[in-house]
Amino acid sequence: AEPQRAAAAAPRRWWDWDSLALWRGLAGSGFAAAAVLAGVLVLGPAPAPGPARYFVVLAAPQSQAPGWLVQAQAAGRLRLVPLGTDVVPAEKSLQFWTKADGWSAPVSLGLVKPGEAIEVPVDKLPPLQPNQLFELTLEPAGGSPIGKPTGPIQFIGRAVQI
Repeated sequence: AEPQRAAAAAPRRWWDWDSLALWRGLAGSGFAAAAVLAGVLVLGPAPAPGPARYFVVLAAPQSQAPGWLVQAQAAGRLRLVPLGTDVVPAEKSLQFWTKADGWSAPVSLGLVKPGEAIEVPVDKLPPLQPNQLFELTLEPAGGSPIGKPTGPIQFIGRAVQI
């Protein structure tokens, strides 16, 4: 009986597991931490937007049938992806061009093999812009002899920023 009375008479410490003060303190601290975290998440700075991305569907001028897809980022690479396969005569080649508002002339992005994707580093181009023109023209084998499109346009489209 003596140990029971001693245990009952002993004062409770706040750090005992069965102490009400301990659990009230932990609950209050948890609530305060959750409130601070919620404030940081709601009022914190918004994430910086990534580099601008552009998307172009190149369509045949006569039928408006999509034939190629251009995906580009302002910082990175421009990718030309075929949506089908085209037939190009043996003595001809497809050449990829772009021209933005304010440019004096189109810029060649290289020759394209029908049905094959290509990538072009964007750092070799002037900055990409919304509404920038992209086209594929049918040129003599090896490409345009004068550095500008000479053949008929096979596919054409304008860039949209997404």
